[in-house]
Amino acid sequence: MATAGNNLSAYDKTTIPNAKNFRFGIVVSKWNPEITEGLFQGAFDALKDCGAINDNIVRWDVPGSFELIYGCKRMTQTYDMLDAVIAIGNVIQGETKHFDFVCEGVTQGIKDLNVQGDIPVIFCVLTDNNKQQSIDRSGGKHGNKGTEAAIAAIEMAQLKAESNI
Repeated sequence: MATAGNNLSAYDKTTIPNAKNFRFGIVVSKWNPEITEGLFQGAFDALKDCGAINDNIVRWDVPGSFELIYGCKRMTQTYDMLDAVIAIGNVIQGETKHFDFVCEGVTQGIKDLNVQGDIPVIFCVLTDNNKQQSIDRSGGKHGNKGTEAAIAAIEMAQLKAESNI
């Protein structure tokens, strides 16, 4: 297990670019809100901790994780001045193959947005075997994957800025 022994919320602020001048979008799945709201809070708090301004953070909600792809695509088209977008969702293994199809689709869809677009889209979709694993990674004993996604968003925003010079 990749997160065992790691705190997903740990970062060294001195090594992270200041986010004051960056603009972020966050697209949040409403499915499993007890998980996705925790991930959102972790991302939001980390962005703010690293200097992001409230007015430079846009949030959209979508029904489920599969809809994150369209939500992120539309957000990047609507707000072309964004420096990075974070896709937040949660898919928990059930009794059918639906889990596999959703996870594969969301993963490939977000990858496609990164390959085809100019705004980095950060994958913050928990794909866990059970709800406890999701709880542990959305503010529980392993920290918060949303925090980790926010730090990735800041670093990718910096990369985008440097490559546009």
